[in-house]
Amino acid sequence: MLGTVGDLVEDVVVHLRGPVNVASDTSALIIRRRGGSAANVVAAACMAGGRARFIGQVGDDATGRGLTDSLAATGAEVVVRRRGRSGTVVALIDVAGERTMLSDRGACTELSNPDRTWLDGLTLLHIPFYSLVGEPLASTVATLAGWASASGIAISIDTSSSAVLQHVGIDEAVETIRSLRPRVVLANELEAATLGEALQPQALAGAIVVVKQGAQPAIISQHGHATREVAAIAVDNVTDTTSAGDAFAAGFLLSFTAGADPVAAAQRGHEAAAAAIRRTAQDQRSSE
Repeated sequence: MLGTVGDLVEDVVVHLRGPVNVASDTSALIIRRRGGSAANVVAAACMAGGRARFIGQVGDDATGRGLTDSLAATGAEVVVRRRGRSGTVVALIDVAGERTMLSDRGACTELSNPDRTWLDGLTLLHIPFYSLVGEPLASTVATLAGWASASGIAISIDTSSSAVLQHVGIDEAVETIRSLRPRVVLANELEAATLGEALQPQALAGAIVVVKQGAQPAIISQHGHATREVAAIAVDNVTDTTSAGDAFAAGFLLSFTAGADPVAAAQRGHEAAAAAIRRTAQDQRSSE
């Protein structure tokens, strides 16, 4: 079973119909849906036929109950604390498909007092870097990661956000990742550029490094192997790739923990990402 710890929030996705008219009206399509990197990975893993558990905190409110019900409906195990108010992320998507994220994580960062039973039955614990920023969540996640490693549960980390990495500081971010001794580190192309030479297996305790590049090939770096590229799957009429990276992570990690080599796992990741993009496009068409 794959486990993740981190954010479960409401995504408010705003598809702009044209340039923003400052101090006036701008036509847009607005869609509300379940979001949060950790929750997205769990949902994609379940939709790909795997077993997955989400660990986190949501607001003790109607939004939080709706979010957990929606995630459980995918087949996921949902282990949550309910306190405070639920978080919201506003994703602005311009006419060229570029995304800008406005984040209010709400109760997500308040998860404290971890319980060892949260890890029961897990094969791998996946940690978005978002979950390593903000207290008490960051300390809770570090404790869970320590328990996981001591129990033989593998760790994977997604670097999550170039802006967050820069805010934390590259040296501190890399040291935080390395200290958790992950088996796999995933990043997108912008995060990879931000981390530079620090995103190498030898700098990350020998982790397998996977760089997701959207429609371009994924790049795999592994100690003792030449760098390898794995072609993506073409999807027509792409309008929103918001959850594609998390879906890739889910597909990759499900395959990798089942014993596949990184290349085969990346192919599974591309399949999961393409499926997520198609689902999002279908949801958008249904909303129009």
